[in-house]
Amino acid sequence: MKTFSSLARVAVLAATALGFATSAQAQSYPNKPIRLVVPYAPGGATDIIGRAAAAELSKTMGQPVTVDNRPGAGGNLGSEMVAKSPPDGYTLLVSPSSLHGITPFLYSKLNYDPNRDLAPAIVLGAFANVLVVNPSVKANSVSELIALIRSQPGKFTYASSGSGSTIHMSGEMFKSMLGLDIVHVPYKGSGPALTDLIGGQVHLMFDNIPSAIVHIRSGKLRALATTGPKRALSLPDLPTMIEAGLPGYVSTAWFGLALPAGTPSDIIARINAEGQKATRAPEFIKRMNDLGYEIVGGTADQMAAMIQDEVRRWGPVVKASGAKVD
Repeated sequence: MKTFSSLARVAVLAATALGFATSAQAQSYPNKPIRLVVPYAPGGATDIIGRAAAAELSKTMGQPVTVDNRPGAGGNLGSEMVAKSPPDGYTLLVSPSSLHGITPFLYSKLNYDPNRDLAPAIVLGAFANVLVVNPSVKANSVSELIALIRSQPGKFTYASSGSGSTIHMSGEMFKSMLGLDIVHVPYKGSGPALTDLIGGQVHLMFDNIPSAIVHIRSGKLRALATTGPKRALSLPDLPTMIEAGLPGYVSTAWFGLALPAGTPSDIIARINAEGQKATRAPEFIKRMNDLGYEIVGGTADQMAAMIQDEVRRWGPVVKASGAKVD
């Protein structure tokens, strides 16, 4: 019969062996291509920053990082897929702040918990949204748009990249603060939503600045205001919603990298370190700044704290709006 001390030695040896195995795994990581899942369609802000990040990570990680767009269910299709993937560091998610702060309150039935089943690694960039209208809409300011909507209740539609996005909830905040009757039209990403907005199938949208800015500059869309606490660096001539007469209206978004919960801490640390390199790369910084993103960076713990901030910010907004998705 083994004594307690001999059993203890066996346990210690087993734990040590497991530690060596985990360490060896982290040291050899990565030894095959990495998949970076974007849970929205190509062309939106999540996709833009995801592709830019994949290009930088591919340069420094020694393996190609390929983008895999998995749109659907307001970003939940791709996010759930990552959450249920093996926690080995070979499947990453471009994780939008809305997934953490809005989705848990909006969706009554989820097969996963984004704040339990995903491990944060790093926040790459952030920005405000921008209120844009099709040029056929006869409004050149937020106050003119409000008056126009009030004069024709139920006629106007606003697009979003999907239920649960900050784009969606920016519209809900606008509706609830002013008691406006506007119809929400969800899409599977900003790209297809913008296509219909430009084509006149919908009237307005609170889009992410990076995906809308090209169309604003070309004149295909008219911008009325941005949604941050201060003016956007990329659109300095536009007033904020607060300046436009809506005190307290603030809606911002950020995008990070997340992995399946249970991923070894050494691998999460490696993804954070490589993400830090990306946020310091001149080409990445220039491209992001030109498109309206502000670089963030930071640690995995800082991303976890930002997630809790999103929960506190958006939970009351979603509940007050009464919006629910089954």
